Formats: sequence, C-alpha cells, structure tokens
Amino acid sequence: MALFFTLLACVAASVPAQEGPLAGHEVVVQVTLPDRAAVDALTQAGFIVDDVRDNVAVVYLTEKDLPRLEALGYSYVEVPRTVQEPPTATPKALGVYHDYAALTTDLEAYAVAHTDICRLYTLGQSNQGRELWAMLITDNPDDEEDEPEFKYVSTMHGDEPLGTELCLYLIEWLLSDYGVDARITDIVDETAIWIVPLMNPDGLELGRRSNSAGFDLNRTFPEYPADYTGNMFDGEPLHDGDCPTEAGHVMRWTADNSFVLSANIHTGALLVNYPYDEDGVPSGSDAPTQDDLLFEEISLRYSENNPYLFENSFYLNGITNGSAWYAILGGMQDWNYRYASCNEVTLELSYTKKPPEGDLPDHWGYNAESMLVYLESVHMGVRGLVTSTAKAPLWAKVEVDGIDHPVFTDADVGDYHRMLLPGTYALTFSADGYEPQTVTDVEVVDGTVTRVDVVLEPGAVVGDVDGNGVVNSQDLQLVVNKVLNLEVAYDCDLNGDLAVDAVDIQIVVIAILEG
Repeated sequence: MALFFTLLACVAASVPAQEGPLAGHEVVVQVTLPDRAAVDALTQAGFIVDDVRDNVAVVYLTEKDLPRLEALGYSYVEVPRTVQEPPTATPKALGVYHDYAALTTDLEAYAVAHTDICRLYTLGQSNQGRELWAMLITDNPDDEEDEPEFKYVSTMHGDEPLGTELCLYLIEWLLSDYGVDARITDIVDETAIWIVPLMNPDGLELGRRSNSAGFDLNRTFPEYPADYTGNMFDGEPLHDGDCPTEAGHVMRWTADNSFVLSANIHTGALLVNYPYDEDGVPSGSDAPTQDDLLFEEISLRYSENNPYLFENSFYLNGITNGSAWYAILGGMQDWNYRYASCNEVTLELSYTKKPPEGDLPDHWGYNAESMLVYLESVHMGVRGLVTSTAKAPLWAKVEVDGIDHPVFTDADVGDYHRMLLPGTYALTFSADGYEPQTVTDVEVVDGTVTRVDVVLEPGAVVGDVDGNGVVNSQDLQLVVNKVLNLEVAYDCDLNGDLAVDAVDIQIVVIAILEG
C-alpha cells in the first residue's frame, strides 16, 4: 500500500490540480478508495469529496476533470443528477419545494403577518444578484437583549434543498404557535433565533452544488492555521474579501452578532457531524475540540430525537466527529468555532440529495422535535452580564479553567452564554482596561442554566504614575524627577526592569500621545 501512495503522489504531481472553482458542468461520481488516506490525496488534488462510506467516496468535479481522476488511477461510477424544476414566483404551500422566487414571496408574507416577533433581513446579494434572506424571530426583534443568539443556515449546496423546506416548516411553527404553545412561546421570548433557509440561491436555481461562480461554499471559509490563528475578538482579520460572495456575507453577519450555537443543514448522508472537520490529522482520524464532550452531547440530542437518522445512520447513534468521517478544508463549522466562538454542527438529513416532494412532510416529522431540542440546547451552562462599576456593558472575554476555548460577551448588552456540561467550574472574566476577575465553584446542573453576573473594576492605566486615572504631564514630571534622583514617593519603574530611566519616560510619553 505504501508503494501505491508513492506512485499516486508521483502521478498527482504530473497531473495539474483543479484550480479554483468548479467551472463548467458539474458531475458527481462514486470513487472506489484503496484506503482512507486516499481521501486526503483526492482533496489535495483539487477534487471535492462529499461523502465517505467504507471504501467509497462521493466526489464532485467537472467533465473536464474526469481524465485527471482517471490519470490518478481511480475507478468511478457516475451518479445520476436530479433534473431541476423551472423557476416560478408562485407562492407554495409547505410540502412543496420552493425556488428562490417562491421562497422570497413566502418569507416576505411571514414578515408582514408577524411584525410583533419577526424581521426579514438580507445578508447581501449572491453572485448573480439574489438576496441571502435571514429571518430573525424573537419577542423584541428591534432590541438587543440579554439572550443567546442562535442560527440555522441551510442549502449552502444548491442541490440539497431539503433544509430550505425544513427551515420554512420551523419558521411556520415558531410564528403560528407563539402565544399559543407555552414551549414555543418560551423559546421565542428567551432566544434570538436566526434562520437562513437558502445560503446559495444561485446554486439552487442552477440545480448545482456550487454557487454560480463554481465555488463549493463549504470549502471556501478561511483555513486554520493558513489564513488565521486567532479569534476575531483578539483582532484577527476577517478575510471576508478572500472568499466567494455568499461566504463573505455569512462571515460578516456572523462577526456582527454574538452567536452561541448554530447548525448548517445538508443532504447526501445521514448523521450529525461536529468539529473539527480538519485539525492536521489524516482523514478518518478523530480531531476533537476543547469542547468535544459538549459537541457529542448536543449532537446526540439532535440524533436521538430523530428515529430515522438514529436508526439508519452509517455511524453509531448517528453522530461523528467531522475528521473521523472525512477531513475537509475551508469548512464553515470549524471557522465558526475557532474564529467566532460559536458552537456549530453539520446536519446531514437524507441519503438522497433531493428527496421526492411527497416525502417532505415525513422529513419534517423526523426533524421537527430535533430542530427544536437542538435550538433549546443554547440554554445550558453559564450565562450572565459583564459590566463596569459604572454599569456599562463590557466587551469581555470569558475563559473556563481547563477548557482552552474562550467565549465573549455581546458588547451591546454585556451578556455572555457559555455552553457547558454539568459540573463545577472556575470562570475568569477579563476586558481591556479592567482588572480580571475569577469566579470559582460555579456549579452547572442539567436542565437549567446557571447565572453569574460580574462587575469588573478599572485596571491600572499604563503610565498613570500618580494613580489618578489619567496620564498627563504630571506623570511625566514624576518619572523625570526620579531619573534625576529627586525625591519621589511614586513607583516610576513602569517596565519592571528595576531601574527608572529613559525607557520609563518613553512609556509615559507614548501613553500621553495615545490618550
């Protein structure tokens, strides 16, 4: 087998890799794999792997790329594609596939009929000028509140429209049962629920996986660590301009909000897939996050409430680590977790890419409870407000001892929501210009959320020698006096090198200029 991959590497080096998007007519094939490591070889050669089961991978490519696949030594069988229905702007009932125009009509009707609890926004336009619709459902949709933000995003692959219909079913359920059903009313009152039914409208209209420019949107998010190594809250650039149009819109929307939990909806497999999708280990190997047990728990909550998925999945209990399934580069869920501190899973809800229209009510029956239970999972762990002594909300970092993955407050309100499993934790809160504060023995129990509000005290200001809260010429004079060996009762060793000299003077000068 080692010899096979040596030869494969040589052949791959001699066959030009696909550059950029899937330009041209999309083709789907099933490829027989000699080994799971071949998944990485296919990915490195520029092919898009969509599913892996045993020794068979589903691969997307274009007709012109088939000779490259053959040159790499793979045998394949082409998978028939679903014929796309012609577009129509006619409003459609639930249980019927929506095209972009019909989806737009129905979403606008929902927004008009339920102005008390929903707003319809556009995240921006697709490559061909269609809107990426996002519906916000909450009790006070025009106000920022102390509540967690949640999102469902569907159909980033245009040939996987089931999720769009499930999102419409969920929207209908939340809007129509608000004020009638206590459970629905409570979740809407206590959560900012965002739903994007169609992330790739061009792909849906064209009946293809990729967007109209040929990009697979779930392979185009910034890659760790090639494109970023830190969190957006630590000042890491967004890199949204380096991505396809639709991915950039979703990235900016995510960065503008404080999402706590998310899921993106697909078809073509039957499982719940949690991060990491890629963490430097070979495809087929587990790549756990710092919150691995938490991800297993919330993934199981979805799968065990969906008997169809739970009983028919290729994976035990219907859940798997993404990399253990197969590794991908540029996936959205890893970016959400690493960059935006938002816990996200990928839902694969049907082996059939586009189930028959008559089966849509059944699929809603399979997924309705799971979608709501997963949404409700955003209310677990610890939550609270981080404010200053002046009662102003703070943009603060929240760290859990023993779990190297911080979350952050919403700067508008100061609220944080740290999802955690039952246990006892120590939490540290920090913000620029304030003294950090650690709260120990925070107990998290199942079925509820623990509240911990924190008030941070102003920290020492760099260069503020006399401690009056500002840096000015008085502080500079004190340091100069100390350098000249004049009597000064203040600590002027600002850089801690056990000497008071020109470096300390420079620290004060810089602080004055920056202030």
